[in-house]
Amino acid sequence: MAAKKKIKAVVKIQIPAGKATAGPPIGSSLGPHGINIGQFVKDFNAQTASQDGLVIPVVMTIYEDRSFEFILKTPPVAVLIRRELKLEKGSGVPNKNKVGKLTQEQVKKIAEIKMPDLNTKSLESAMSMVKGAARSMGVTVEE
Repeated sequence: MAAKKKIKAVVKIQIPAGKATAGPPIGSSLGPHGINIGQFVKDFNAQTASQDGLVIPVVMTIYEDRSFEFILKTPPVAVLIRRELKLEKGSGVPNKNKVGKLTQEQVKKIAEIKMPDLNTKSLESAMSMVKGAARSMGVTVEE
């Protein structure tokens, strides 16, 4: 039976899909741990090439022998809302300036994409979380 590898660090970073480079923020986050950054960049870009335009959170486990593995998460809700409404950014003053409007179908679609990473099994709860994120961005939701 193989010995279990000892974990040196767990690093969480958000990287644009398919556009990882060895420079900051990746190089400065992973460099101190002595892993092969070039290999990570190549693997990440290959796995996320089809998700162009999204920001992908990555949870990376680095072992003491300098090997690593990483898990790709679903994009943040705010990124999914911006993509759905084709917005450049959310509102700077969300309680006064509204920048868009989501339909219930769009909220459901975003909630279904985000479900694997949320701490709920209920679609209604996930939709409620998406609505909250939308409100904080200055996006209204049709009832």
